[in-house]
Amino acid sequence: MRQAVILAAGRGERLRPRTDFLPKPLLSVAGRPLIVRHLDHLAAAGVERVFINLSHLGALLPRFLGRQWQGMSLEYSDERTQRLETGGALVALRERLENAPFLLLNGDICTEYPLAQLLASAPGLVLVDNPAHHPEGDFAVREGWLAMPAPGLSTYTYSGLALLDAAWLANFPDGPAPLAPWLRQWVAKGLLRAYLQQGYWCDVGTPERLQAARLHYGGT
Repeated sequence: MRQAVILAAGRGERLRPRTDFLPKPLLSVAGRPLIVRHLDHLAAAGVERVFINLSHLGALLPRFLGRQWQGMSLEYSDERTQRLETGGALVALRERLENAPFLLLNGDICTEYPLAQLLASAPGLVLVDNPAHHPEGDFAVREGWLAMPAPGLSTYTYSGLALLDAAWLANFPDGPAPLAPWLRQWVAKGLLRAYLQQGYWCDVGTPERLQAARLHYGGT
């Protein structure tokens, strides 16, 4: 089954006061909420099941989206009593992901990367040229594989889009945990391919970047 996880539990502190009333994934770019852009993109790629984690104002997401979207089933993971962070959120879903590959998308990005192409690829991360707010980057690339930064290797930034394997989550404990250290472990083991971003990308994490995405798409 083609499946995906959208991380949608963030507070969106830097986007207040907008996020005092809406969860960040419901902020709109050119008239479409960020999470709707993701869901439309996933449906077009043939995804059948999407898991969405919830926390801040989390009740609004299932109320707005429902349980079906263009033929996909939507399932929710409620973190309103305890935020699990990006890694813990995946551990909480591992049984429902059935030890199978899944797309992972941050709920606060705009991306035009072809998701059907990523689904047909080996597990890996989609990388972007280092943006101004993260000039040091996260990873290097060596012969198509992700590598840790090293002298002589250009660095790139993780875009917030990946294809991962839920079987890799088996030995991590339940509870809050960041994903980044696990990504570095998998990179060190040579498990992750590197895919360079295709098309437009924006991390909509500040009012300025939200406005940049809106201007790109010619709307509000």
